Amino acid sequence: MNLSFFDQFLSPTLFGLPLMGLALLLPWLLFPKPTNHWLNNRLTAAQAWLFGVSIKQLMLPINTKGHSWSLMLTSLMMFLITMNLLGLLPYTFTPTTQLSLNLGLAIPLWLATVLMGLRNQPTSALGHMLPEGTPTPLIPILIIIETISLFIRPLALGVRLTANLTAGHLLIQLISTAVLVLMPMMPTVSALTMIILLLLTLLEIAVAMIQAYVFVLLLSLYLQENV
Repeated sequence: MNLSFFDQFLSPTLFGLPLMGLALLLPWLLFPKPTNHWLNNRLTAAQAWLFGVSIKQLMLPINTKGHSWSLMLTSLMMFLITMNLLGLLPYTFTPTTQLSLNLGLAIPLWLATVLMGLRNQPTSALGHMLPEGTPTPLIPILIIIETISLFIRPLALGVRLTANLTAGHLLIQLISTAVLVLMPMMPTVSALTMIILLLLTLLEIAVAMIQAYVFVLLLSLYLQENV
């Protein structure tokens, strides 16, 4: 029984064909497209407002050289939010619970920020490896530590997103299973557990949006260090 709880995190297949591509394509199909009308509908206006707020918050501490990343970072955040929220629906699959996908998003973007820093300001980028005023005996140790911390950033990005979503989905499935088991034996306890399940679902909705924002926010902080 315990092993079946993890079946929801397996990549879905249909007739032997993986459906990961469909799960990645579906969020893009749900985004409303801007029209040529003078007045947009409420959904398009809400999306434009969210884009404006997100770009303002993400790009405010970054100088003008990094503003070219604004469209990509905002699109990535909306994509992650949509995938995370769609994964909370019944009989769906959450692609962001796969560590391979999250690392596939984190590593290239992190590497792009690092290469941009080495190209535009190599002295400042390499200066992060050794804080100013470090005693001479500690220089090799600090360089090793800073190098490890630099290369562990994309791993931390991917693992953070995967762990938070996986833990929430597992907890929801465990509590929902408890509700079904307790319903014929102890209806009162089952009803109370169902209330907890509803509150946990609301919390998971918030976590799905917050984790997508944190993922993009950390990328913007890495970008800030290298522009």
